[in-house]
Amino acid sequence: MITFKEQLLAWRRVIFALFLRELQSKFNDKLGLGWAFFQPFLFIFALSYARSLISGSTVHSMPILFFMLIGMLYIQSFLTSLGPVAGAIKKNKPLFAFRQVQPISAVITALVTEFLIKVGALILLILTLYLIDIDIRVDNPLLCIYLFALLWAFSGAVALIFGIAATYLPEIDKIKMFIQRPLFFISCVFFSLQDVPEKYWPYLTWNPMVHFIELTRYSAFTSYGNAGVSIGFVTSVTLVLLFFGLALYHLTWKKVLAR
Repeated sequence: MITFKEQLLAWRRVIFALFLRELQSKFNDKLGLGWAFFQPFLFIFALSYARSLISGSTVHSMPILFFMLIGMLYIQSFLTSLGPVAGAIKKNKPLFAFRQVQPISAVITALVTEFLIKVGALILLILTLYLIDIDIRVDNPLLCIYLFALLWAFSGAVALIFGIAATYLPEIDKIKMFIQRPLFFISCVFFSLQDVPEKYWPYLTWNPMVHFIELTRYSAFTSYGNAGVSIGFVTSVTLVLLFFGLALYHLTWKKVLAR
């Protein structure tokens, strides 16, 4: 009989092997990890310059570069993780012939890989802002860490649902692309929820990314405010999607292997 500890050790070895394979496939070009830093860096500075023409150097007491950093980091973390994580099942399907490799291992590996890349890019971005003498502070670090971890749980749950659905209906990837494109414009990346008249808030606050981004800005600068957003909402949505995604996986993973 194989003990539970031995199963965990085998699972850890599988995930580590998939992690090395994921890194090799992701950074096999000349730019490598540097692109994970330069891409958001260029976007942040370009959008910050455009926004500064409208509102000056601060947005509701927050330095504009820090304001854009949070918005771009969160929306790119969600969008860039959604593709690889959702596609991890299809991408690693030949490996499922080995009994030790299961679809959930591929999903977790892709999610952890994207998380580590974004953490590395975040450290470099914060260091850059510090070197150019931008005011960087986090008034509520525990809330900030909680929201960032919750974002990845939310992203993993959504990606798992899309990944399983795509094995049954390949056209679901087109729906995913259709949903992704407008998210950048309706998630308070370029603007603050406080810039929008309050009567229009219900048209934006159904989107969990608005709550993630605005609450993280509030955790960094409490003077920014948290009007219109709720930590309870994003926590509830994440738990519901995570439960639904894991339940769906538990019911269908054997059928996924057979397809």
